Amino acid sequence: MVQFDQVTKRYGSTVALDRLSLDIRDGEIFGLIGHNGAGKSTTIKCLTSIIAPDEGKITVGGLDLASHRNEVKQMIGYVPDSPDMFLKSTAMVYWAFIAKVFGVPDDLRDRRIEDLCRLFELGEARYQTIEGFSHGMRQKVFVIGALLPEPALWVLDEPLTGLDPQSAYNLKEMMRRHTAEGHTVLFSTHVLSVAEELCDRIGILRHGRLIFVGTMDDLRAAHPGDSLEDIYLRLVASAEEGTDAP
Repeated sequence: MVQFDQVTKRYGSTVALDRLSLDIRDGEIFGLIGHNGAGKSTTIKCLTSIIAPDEGKITVGGLDLASHRNEVKQMIGYVPDSPDMFLKSTAMVYWAFIAKVFGVPDDLRDRRIEDLCRLFELGEARYQTIEGFSHGMRQKVFVIGALLPEPALWVLDEPLTGLDPQSAYNLKEMMRRHTAEGHTVLFSTHVLSVAEELCDRIGILRHGRLIFVGTMDDLRAAHPGDSLEDIYLRLVASAEEGTDAP
């Protein structure tokens, strides 16, 4: 579904992504794991065309992102790492805008909004401006906006942050159903237990470099008897020292 081929992104002298090569498959939940500043959000922003890489190539569904940007955008439902956008808009106006951009018919849009608002318990608040919402309520607005067009690829940057337990559970179940239908979810997190619970495979980033790709079972098999936290910290420390983890 998604391929990163030697993707590099620099901000001045800082290398945010360092020759990232990664394949994300149809039918899987793929988690990007890493400290703050590891390159997770930069990876996602390159994929969603918020920023452009300096080098390398990104392919989605067989299409080169650089030359088929609009077609690729239509495939993606994106939840950003911060829900502090469109603050003067009501939730309903924001969702209507998203539906229009993705070409969702009005009657289908309205049915999906009702279903998603029921699922995420966003009732009459949907008619209020987003700036008056708590962080968790804002997060729900943008999760609903991403899911509304029913895109094939969900790209979710720390999507569970701020959600109440029931909404977080509902979103995780939706992620599982989405990939069971053959679609793809890419999401970032720094919470290892969430990655272990949800992901078919993970990629660990450190200073823009991919230092591990595989399943949780692969990770544990390489470090038998160690806790997931200890394994992660050892990998990160080894990356800092420029060596391979034992």
